[in-house]
Amino acid sequence: MSDLEWIYGIHAVENALSQQAERIKEVRFQEGRDDKKTQRLMTLCKTNKVRYSLVPRRDLDQLFSKTKERVVHQGVVAYTTMTKAGSEADLHAYVEGLDETPLVIILDGVTDPHNLGACLRSADAAGAHAVIMPKDNSAPLNATVSKVACGAAESMPVYAVTNLARTMKKLQDQGIWIFGTAGEATGTIYEQDLTIPTAIVMGAEGEGMRRLTREQCDYLVKLPMAGVVSSLNVSVATGVCLYEVVRQRAVKAQR
Repeated sequence: MSDLEWIYGIHAVENALSQQAERIKEVRFQEGRDDKKTQRLMTLCKTNKVRYSLVPRRDLDQLFSKTKERVVHQGVVAYTTMTKAGSEADLHAYVEGLDETPLVIILDGVTDPHNLGACLRSADAAGAHAVIMPKDNSAPLNATVSKVACGAAESMPVYAVTNLARTMKKLQDQGIWIFGTAGEATGTIYEQDLTIPTAIVMGAEGEGMRRLTREQCDYLVKLPMAGVVSSLNVSVATGVCLYEVVRQRAVKAQR
């Protein structure tokens, strides 16, 4: 199976050209588009010596004709080697080398690429160090993830592991405390000290964390729900949790 894939959208292509231009084989633009964003991308292609061409819109549409979801390519696509997730060994070596207080997100069974992309975007924005997910029963790092993540799929270290519970145990051995999000938890995330080395586990859409994942957590926490809905979308909840960590650490730094 080829690692090459067509990614699409202004932000996804721009970030790929800016961060990993050597991976891009070619870029195609929709004929007739001459706006500033398109011109900027063409300049990036020239600067990075990436081949590009102008094609009819129908040719761009045809690239995604077999895709189940509706693709909005915004008149630009790039044929590129997709970012690969690192291994468990890569993860632990990376954590060991951090010179900052670790902040890690663990996604247990997030299978929707839109949610994965949004989680990566929030993780990047909040300054998280890594996102971890199981190899099986997780969304792949594909064009949809890249589009939704707006560059974070290329910049955020992502690790896919065979045994999530074992990985969590190793992280604990490395000094990281693991907080699992669960609706039945008695305490909220706001009651925890998140200035310590922290990993936050976000469960699958609807089902939450698996049993073995839950049992490996040091603490279970929840977000207070004041309305009629019982839970938040996983990417929204991830953002809320991450920025509580950011808030606590900023307060501590000011003391």
